[in-house]
Amino acid sequence: MELFWYIVLMGMLGMYVVLDGYDFGAGIVHLFFAKKEKDKKAITSAIGPFWDANEVWLIASGGVLFFAFPTLYASSFSGFYLPLMMILWLLIFRAIGLELRGQVHNSLWESVWDKAFGISSLLLALFFGVALGNVVRGVNLGIVENGVSTHEAHYFFLPLWNATFSPTAEHLGIIDWFTLLLGVIGVVTLTIHGANWIIFKTNADLNEKLKKVIFRLNFVLLALVVVSLLVWHVIEPKPFHNFIETPWLWVFPVITFAGLSGLFNVKRFKKDGQGFLFSTLFLLGGFATTVASIFPNVLPSTNDVNPSLTIYNVAADSYGLTVGLNWFVIALILVIIYFVIQYRVFKGKMDDIGYGDH
Repeated sequence: MELFWYIVLMGMLGMYVVLDGYDFGAGIVHLFFAKKEKDKKAITSAIGPFWDANEVWLIASGGVLFFAFPTLYASSFSGFYLPLMMILWLLIFRAIGLELRGQVHNSLWESVWDKAFGISSLLLALFFGVALGNVVRGVNLGIVENGVSTHEAHYFFLPLWNATFSPTAEHLGIIDWFTLLLGVIGVVTLTIHGANWIIFKTNADLNEKLKKVIFRLNFVLLALVVVSLLVWHVIEPKPFHNFIETPWLWVFPVITFAGLSGLFNVKRFKKDGQGFLFSTLFLLGGFATTVASIFPNVLPSTNDVNPSLTIYNVAADSYGLTVGLNWFVIALILVIIYFVIQYRVFKGKMDDIGYGDH
């Protein structure tokens, strides 16, 4: 049952990355590339009917984490307390930026909330990339000092950064050069993803410019991915051991690079949705590759005193996991019905939705 719920949790997080990811990307595009009012309205129209539903995947993932892996929930929500509070406030400002902009038709008012929406989206993309970097790198479980664990084995706490800015230091920070690298990859990836969604859902004049932006950013993304793979050896001496032991896992890197390769053809796509399909493949493939590389760990330990947290030593009792399966089936059916209705109602181009106009 532990493996089943782990797959469910990762699947839900993957859905969140894809769905709310294009919201973040749209916000970044809104911040840097939308200069005209009609372009700004096109972007908010493209995500308006979807963004709040997309955020539910994050809440649902937290619920599954609490239910199925309570030790991991307790450990991560205490250890990452500071960045989690920052993410919460960024989510709030992104939401109110969308909702309050149209309440008063004044250029200063609109500019303030445009910046709130765009900067929050940018920082959220950065922070979620940094969060993934922390999971890959691991943390000092038990806060070991001089070979002695000063706290219980699953406890840790991280400041925003340490004095050395190094991912190999004894006392780690949330942000170091490795996690920041993954954060930048997150920003570039979601900018591409959001731009593809805008192209898919609107006929905005901005779309031709966005195709050029995607094409250029894809070279940046390719370079960053190659660099991240090279420096991964600094964090994990044998980063591909799971793929060597279980060859079918290579399907995930193949999906990742298929998505990345496809995006180089963005200028030649005949259908507007093709770019979004390829950026989705890259996101899901990259996320699955990362998860598979550290399995069965869910939070590696950077010391030799306390063991890493795995899906087996952080899971709830098997009885609770089994009972929860019945409720999961009901919830899954309701979610499928909701999303089918939502995407049928709002299928096609969204230019005329007028989201946020009051």
